[in-house]
Amino acid sequence: MPSVSVIIASYNHAQYIAQSIESVIRQTFQDYELIVIDDGSSDDSVEIIRGLQEKYDFQFIVQSNMGLTRTLNKALELADGEFIVPFGSDDVMMLDRLEKQVPYMKMNPGLGIGGGNILCIDGTGQLHKQQRMYPDRVLNFDDIYLNREKGVPAPTLMFRKDILLEAGGFNPDIRLEDLYIEFKIASMGYQIGMLNDVLSYYRIHETNTFKNLELMLDSVLTTYGCFQDHPQYEQMRLKTLHSYLLMAVKSDKRLAKKILSMIPLKAYRGKTLRGVFKILFAK
Repeated sequence: MPSVSVIIASYNHAQYIAQSIESVIRQTFQDYELIVIDDGSSDDSVEIIRGLQEKYDFQFIVQSNMGLTRTLNKALELADGEFIVPFGSDDVMMLDRLEKQVPYMKMNPGLGIGGGNILCIDGTGQLHKQQRMYPDRVLNFDDIYLNREKGVPAPTLMFRKDILLEAGGFNPDIRLEDLYIEFKIASMGYQIGMLNDVLSYYRIHETNTFKNLELMLDSVLTTYGCFQDHPQYEQMRLKTLHSYLLMAVKSDKRLAKKILSMIPLKAYRGKTLRGVFKILFAK
């Protein structure tokens, strides 16, 4: 049985998928299996992956579009590894990523999730000028729920499979998988361990999900709603709304007005008034 199951849910990333897969194949730690599922791509992804499969012999499944979280759960059912690494079909692993993360997880049995730092690159693979690094740290539920500490960047996630299954896998009702599953596993009493090493390149391009503010907001609010028994739930909900309000006024006045309608008058603050001003007067 492999130590690690790397699962890639591929969707319309024909120009990036080969580099993503090859960064897994070339890992210095070779006790892994690779499962790739194409989730209904309409570009050349399937043909590219089939060519790579013939060369490298990994498991490859083609399906009609089911969405990211359902695809990851399907791959999870097929996975045999002690550790699960979901990985984006547009991102790139550092070649020693698994070599660093697996021993770290094995030496720290109280960790349900492991992660590390990322470097941001653009669509052509060029590094962004500004990068932010974070130190080694161990996080608990309140650290991430209250946003006291930076959580795990999605391209560096590593789960213990048994704990991921205990958590029920990825939530199929939430399109963005990483925040919910971090909350869920941490709420079960497991810790999140973060290395200060750079583990992956995160690719920023025109079709990144985080650029869809409405989808992001819905996913974050739904995730917080799953844990609304927390005494500071309403505070975090309002903090989220205010943050997205100020982002939306720059690019999507319709969404900004929708967010404003979700904030009760008694909760107005300086950020709210800045948002109102920009909705009314900014071009």
